[in-house]
Amino acid sequence: MSMTLHVALLHYPVYDKNRRLIATAVTNIDVHDLSRQSATFGVRRFYVVTPVEQQRELVGEMLRHWTCGAGAQYNPRRRQAIEHARVVADLAQAAADVRAETGYDPVIIGTGANVRERLVSYPRMREILEERDGAAILVFGTGWGLERTFLNAFDFVLAPVDGVGEYNHLSVRSASAIILDRLAGGR
Repeated sequence: MSMTLHVALLHYPVYDKNRRLIATAVTNIDVHDLSRQSATFGVRRFYVVTPVEQQRELVGEMLRHWTCGAGAQYNPRRRQAIEHARVVADLAQAAADVRAETGYDPVIIGTGANVRERLVSYPRMREILEERDGAAILVFGTGWGLERTFLNAFDFVLAPVDGVGEYNHLSVRSASAIILDRLAGGR
């Protein structure tokens, strides 16, 4: 028994540095790096989530370039990673896709550097993923983190990646690599 793990990188609803609700821009490096992480750690699907139609179109063009365009011929290893990626408008669409693919309503697992309530440890979350049948979506936010009410509606919230001092603002690329290693890395 075990859950299939999926990853979603949300660009809305997130905060800016002044705690205003915004939609962040999708970055090429996030798509490439989280796709590579997904392939490395056995993630079934990586979802780029943005409500901005022009951003979805741009990401779609990039994914096609690397999976069936000139990029696929140029760098087959990159194609192998990018094949894990999909672009969707919201988390509900990602969950519906997971449900259609797996037959399970996915468990939603949130992350955040400044979250301190309802936290699940990495060892306990690993146990949950290994003990249950089904599917899970591990959700990362961009900007200055996921909107709190939205995050509080998730099934689980992982303990943050804490450093040694007060400063705690890793890039999503760094935090996601650490978290995926803790949850799905070989031990």
